[in-house]
Parts: sequence; structure tokens; C-alpha cells
Amino acid sequence: MHYIPSVRGLRAFEAAGRSLSFVHAARELNVTPGAISRQIQSLEAYLGAALFTRGHKRVELTPLGRDYLADIAAPLERVAAATARIREQANAGPGDAAISVCAYPTFAIRWLIPRWSKFYDRRPDIDLRLTTTLNPADFEHDDYDLAILVAAEDTRRDGPRSGSQRSRDLIQHKLLDVDVFPVCSPALAADIHTTNDLARHTLIHSAPRPQDWRRWLDAVDASGVDTGKGLHFESLNLGLHAAIEGIGVAMGIESLIADDLRSGRLVRPFADTVHDAAWRSGSPFHIVYPAEKASNPKLTAFRDWLLDEAGADGVK
Repeated sequence: MHYIPSVRGLRAFEAAGRSLSFVHAARELNVTPGAISRQIQSLEAYLGAALFTRGHKRVELTPLGRDYLADIAAPLERVAAATARIREQANAGPGDAAISVCAYPTFAIRWLIPRWSKFYDRRPDIDLRLTTTLNPADFEHDDYDLAILVAAEDTRRDGPRSGSQRSRDLIQHKLLDVDVFPVCSPALAADIHTTNDLARHTLIHSAPRPQDWRRWLDAVDASGVDTGKGLHFESLNLGLHAAIEGIGVAMGIESLIADDLRSGRLVRPFADTVHDAAWRSGSPFHIVYPAEKASNPKLTAFRDWLLDEAGADGVK
């Protein structure tokens, strides 16, 4: 017997669990917050378990809720991607297929989408279909043409824009380094001069990168900071928004917060001190795509544009 609850309930739970907000989930699904609440209550009744703890103007996932969200997110994304693909193929003429792109949500929001119009200015004849996920792209089961993901550097799989070397049927190009350092609002930074001052402030953590605080503290040879304390968010983007609002100190990736640093919404504490340093990950952002798609001119045009944009940033 297959135990499959209401798809509406699953979609409501996934959207609310990802944003930790019934209001945001309602906007995303174009329903009322009350409808989201009722659909989740029905799902909880079906499961016989609470998925959220409800507080004043906020909700949090229970431990069971976090596990359930992790289990259902990828299958729901695959159903959505497969449905979009079939709808597109049913209505597309010869040569009209869009390039299917997969990226992390925060990368898409903070780097890719702000540049989206530039690509269409260059190639208005190419349509793109973007899917965001926290899970690694699975080219064996998902119909992605290209993914942007964090991957360990491997020169055997990295290559020039044409004639790239192939290994394991994937081609990989380094896009952007992942340089990580603390960021906060200007008002908060005025009260932070050494790493010891962090004990008086809230550390902000993101679920996709739980070790960034410890790695940075080790890189600058700092001790005495309890990295187990603080606020935990489901996404890097939510954590950065909390930092912008002055709630605490977050870990930022330089290439994803460049606009916030230029505008002054975020600043780096410890300015001009030994602790004003970045920890560089050994797993940068990469462009990855199946080798059999390397001859697709639309894909290579998009790939080349991504590499040009990364080079223009000066942070590649």
C-alpha cells in the first residue's frame, strides 16, 4: 500500500517549511494564509504528527517536520520539473526547447536573477527554465541541461570553453570562488572590534552551510566563541536578511553579497584587523553539464555568458 497524502497539503507544507512563513507560502501558491494553515493541519492529521510549532507571528519546524521536508523536497521538485518539461514539449515547435538550469536558491536570488536580463539582451532567442534546489543536481534522474553547484576543484574535469576534457560523462567549469567571512549591519559592526565581542552578539547560522563559522574562526586563529549558539535558518538568504535587519552576525559568501557590501546594507566587522580575513572553500561554484550536451549551441552560449559575468565581477 502506498501512503500518499494530499498533493495540496504537501505543496503547502514544502513552501511553508522552506520559508518558515505561512504568509510567504500563501503568496507563493496564490492562496490565503488560512488555506495554507488548513492544508498543513490536514497533513498533520493524516501523518499523526506535528510538523510545525506555532508561535506569535512565526512558525518553526519540529524535528519530524525537518526530516519530512528533507525527504519530500527533492521528489516534489522532480514532479514539478517533469511536468514543466512535458508541458513545454507538448507546446514547443522544433528547436524551441528551453535550456533547463538548476541552481541553489540563494545563488539564484543573489547572483543569477539580477543578471538575467543581460543574458536576454545578448541572446533573446534562447529561453531558460530555472529550478532551484538545495539538493545536488542529479543528472541521472533529473532532466537538467546545466547546473550551478558547489563542487570540489578537479582539474581533470575542468576545461576551457571549447574542447573541455570529459570524465564521468560530466563537464565542469569553475565559476566563482567561495570566500566566506562575517557580515552584519553597520550599526552592529560599530560594537564589534575583536572576535571576543562576538560573545555579546547573536551568531546567525544557515542549514546549507553549518560549518562556516567554525571554519572561519579556525582560519583566523580565534577561540572562545561558542558556535553552537545563535539563530538557525533554513537558507543562507534568510540568514543574510536577518543580518541586514541587525539581528546578528552572519557568514557571507563574497560573490553573493557584493551588492549588499557596495550599498552598505552589510559591512565586514573587524575592519583593518587581523580578523578581517576570508576563509576560502576548496569547493567553489561550478558550472556542470552532461558531456553529451556539450554540442548544444544554446547551452554553450549560456555557459559562456555565465563565465563572462563571473569574470566581470572580478571575484572569479
